[in-house]
Amino acid sequence: MSVGDMYGFLHSGGAMTGKFSYEVAGQLKAYVYRLIDPRCGETFYVGKGRGDRVFQHALEACVPAEDEPGIMSPKLDRIREIRSANVSVEYVIHRHGMDDDTAYQVEAALIDAYPSLHNAVRGHHASIYGMATVEGLLQRYNLPQLALGQEHKLLAITINKLRGRRDHKVIFDLIRYCWPLRQKRAETVEYVLAVDRGVAVGVFKPLRWKPARAADFPDIANIEDEMDRLAFQGERAPQDIWDFYVGEHGKRISPIDLPPARQACRYINC
Repeated sequence: MSVGDMYGFLHSGGAMTGKFSYEVAGQLKAYVYRLIDPRCGETFYVGKGRGDRVFQHALEACVPAEDEPGIMSPKLDRIREIRSANVSVEYVIHRHGMDDDTAYQVEAALIDAYPSLHNAVRGHHASIYGMATVEGLLQRYNLPQLALGQEHKLLAITINKLRGRRDHKVIFDLIRYCWPLRQKRAETVEYVLAVDRGVAVGVFKPLRWKPARAADFPDIANIEDEMDRLAFQGERAPQDIWDFYVGEHGKRISPIDLPPARQACRYINC
């Protein structure tokens, strides 16, 4: 199917063509959009874009699922289900006329507001500035600050599914399985730092990196093989390392030392 054919496939008939004119795109600037399932009225995806970005997901869904490069995409599966029902995705431009930084903030706030989204990430800066209770904010900003220096080669991984910071086994399971990393570089890491909303909550010593095969991690529940990703077998860092990076209840990391980013994994000093 050609690009032109795919654009036509978005909406046959009617005003929607899957492409904004140059004049309209210029007026929209950066915008935040929602994709809605017309069968139930549910918003299933929130995104930030410019130009024709709002329509790109429907184009991606034109690629058969078996041809996708090893990527599981509930978002694209939902779009295909909508098409199979002979209806079309509904598009809503939620806010427009913004600069990119403002649009990222609006996107992150909307992602927090819709609980059933198929977004792979929570939104720009959401790991630090996203939805939190007042109690949680008081606890976070009363924690001591961690100054990241040149002490060790680190891999900082932001974990978004954490509920509570006191169960080190839960933190360990989330941090070791599994991530889109290159093995050669991962093997240079001395310690893996678990980060939750800008707070270091755990630090672990990787002993072996390997493709993520569920059978090799029998003590982690509800995981599947993801052989294009890496996981590590390891152990909790020695107590002096733990005290330095985490302390008793966690340590805040300055956004200067670890700037907010959309990717979960970031190397430090390596």
